[in-house]
Amino acid sequence: MLEIEIDGKKAQVPDGSTVMDAAQQVGVYIPHFCYHKKLSIAANCRMCLVQVEKAPKPLPACATPVTNGMKVFTHSELAVKAQKGVMEFLLINHPLDCPICDQGGECQLQDMSVGYGPMKSRYTEEKHVVFHKNVGPLISMEEMSRCIHCTRCVRFGQEVAGIMELGMANRNMHSEITTFLGRTVDSELSGNMIDLCPVGALTSKPFRYTARSWELQRRKSVSPHDSVGANLVVQVKHDSVMRVLPRENEAVNECWISDKERFSYQSLNSDQRLTKPMVKQGGEWREVDWNVALDYVAHGLKDVARNHGGDAIAALASPASTLEEMYLLGKVFKGLGSGNVDFRPRQIDFATDFKRAGTPWLGLKLAEIKDLDAALVVGSFLRKDHPLIAQRLRQAAKKFTKVSLLSVTSDDQLIQLHANLTVAPAQLAQSLAAVVKAAAELKGTAVPAGLEGVAVCETSKKIAQSLLEGEKRAVFLGNVATQSAQATQLHALALELGKLTGATVGFLGEAANVVGGHAGWALPSGANARQMFEQPRKAYFLLGIEPEFDYANPQVAFAALKQASLVVFASAFKNDLALEYADVILPIAPYTETAGTFVNIEGRVQSFNGVVKARGDARPAWKLLRVLGNVLTLDGFAYESSEAVRDEVLGKDAEFVANLDNGLNGVAIQLPSAVEGLQRIADVPINFADPMARRSPALQQTADGVAPSARINEQTLAQLGLAAGSPVRLKQGNGEAVLTAKADNNVPLGCIRVAAAHASTASLGEMFGLITVERA
Repeated sequence: MLEIEIDGKKAQVPDGSTVMDAAQQVGVYIPHFCYHKKLSIAANCRMCLVQVEKAPKPLPACATPVTNGMKVFTHSELAVKAQKGVMEFLLINHPLDCPICDQGGECQLQDMSVGYGPMKSRYTEEKHVVFHKNVGPLISMEEMSRCIHCTRCVRFGQEVAGIMELGMANRNMHSEITTFLGRTVDSELSGNMIDLCPVGALTSKPFRYTARSWELQRRKSVSPHDSVGANLVVQVKHDSVMRVLPRENEAVNECWISDKERFSYQSLNSDQRLTKPMVKQGGEWREVDWNVALDYVAHGLKDVARNHGGDAIAALASPASTLEEMYLLGKVFKGLGSGNVDFRPRQIDFATDFKRAGTPWLGLKLAEIKDLDAALVVGSFLRKDHPLIAQRLRQAAKKFTKVSLLSVTSDDQLIQLHANLTVAPAQLAQSLAAVVKAAAELKGTAVPAGLEGVAVCETSKKIAQSLLEGEKRAVFLGNVATQSAQATQLHALALELGKLTGATVGFLGEAANVVGGHAGWALPSGANARQMFEQPRKAYFLLGIEPEFDYANPQVAFAALKQASLVVFASAFKNDLALEYADVILPIAPYTETAGTFVNIEGRVQSFNGVVKARGDARPAWKLLRVLGNVLTLDGFAYESSEAVRDEVLGKDAEFVANLDNGLNGVAIQLPSAVEGLQRIADVPINFADPMARRSPALQQTADGVAPSARINEQTLAQLGLAAGSPVRLKQGNGEAVLTAKADNNVPLGCIRVAAAHASTASLGEMFGLITVERA
């Protein structure tokens, strides 16, 4: 430890600390622009100049290492004169457009110019002008004359997002931040550049000129979009959500959020919102009052249950539903005598049901990812499925963590990978088995039963070797692994690998409340999500889910819904296909208009409140289900708040965190047989993954919002006699889609990558099933 004195305050700091680190430790503020605790040191704004005893001139606090016995003065005459001199130079070319600048009211330059700026500029020449750039639908670079060249945006791209999309061109007075050859900024984390910009050079394009910062009320919330449960600040004006920003929580999302979390709020104010209950009568839709709609639903469910038994009704919830909503949905249907309740719409292998040792989770805390010596991610489009977890692994890989990936495409994850193995979906279990066998051989133990004939390649050995070294290792099963027909075997093989190597085994989690769903009565005791559609029921209740986009086999789901005598569609948004198969449409409130609880993938319970009033006659889904339980005259629905529901769930399961366990009981390793034919690889594009993202105009204009194409390896294209750029007809079951063929060598041989969750592919079948292709 080193001793330092700053403005008379003494402190001890670790070796390698800078003066800025020491100042923050003792609570002394040093003005700065380019410094940021999550980015490398640039020392190019010079605003943090301080006086150091015995130094001949002021030194930048962010780049000056602490030496033992150092004395620093941050507000001495010399330091203040230097800081004021720097501020004068920064303001020389800065335009005087604070009254119209979106950054006004929360601008670091504006704040510091009050304390350090001159009353009047001595500069009378023409100001330097920088022309605007178009970098896409999310970030506005219309006023780049405001830029002070702190390079925070450049360093964020390189160091956090993993791709350098902005850079500084030219020199001296001609320097400017720009993109490469007029490209757009397409990173899934790009919106964080807006937060990092200390002036108004980078602003939010969707938010641009819609409100002033002092008009906005700031309210805390939790993201419903992925399993991390990012903490948010939702900014509100006149009961409308105007902006969503990250709320710093080092243990969860640090100070970052993905673009999906930042910009999907646009859908909340769109004309796609449902605001009135609707009932179909004589083939015509008409708006009704809530009491009429709920009476209709209650009578319909009771009639089906009475005439056909409780097994004839089923409920499917979105995995992004709150703990309270899932619990009450399960309680209503159990009261009707049905165990057909599920929240896992994209899963097709349910062999682990009733064989789990506990609630599946990440296997470790999110904050512990940085301490891993090695990590293997199995079956994941990591960057797009889990941007914030990918970011943590990216930072870890820069230090000492050996990150390996075993998946169905070789997309660039912008991570320094130790090893990368890309296989067809049907070979995923076989390839993980090869890693298990390699680990057993390298360790000198017996090869697990059933794996004796598995071929081991050099990449398998490399992955296994990395998991045998170091003290802290982890195996993560991604979305593809849980959505695969081999999900149970992948889980069992991962546990075997963990046993051999000492690695923890965990799930990355598909949505905001996957862990909560396993704890909240939303698991089936009857038909699961696959069975309830493959074996059609008489009545369905859909909560926050659009089966044509969110279900593993939209074709099967649509057929089952069309034949049902009653379909209740509870959603925040209008849906054209739902108008065909639904009989009742109930408008429910999205996360900004309801209270609830999400349990993130590390088992962290996070409750939140609504930040605005529900739009129109929309109601929180937990209230809808509570009233439905009362209308059905079921016992135990006298809740007065969502907190009362939450306490009943978590009170009933007081050992919730202790019950987190990824173990399996009674599942033997049995590798699936080989599959013949062309295989489909179905990613869920980040900006189509849920109803809110699908309806955000800004997100739909991004590179991740383009319509799907049929992406095929060049060799496979040649074997099929197809040409890149030509239209092709894809067929699965009795459904087909016409897409443009695109050459993509990241796709394994014998496979076609066709995205799910999009209108153009909603008529197709299983996400990872067999598919045929022909010229259109």
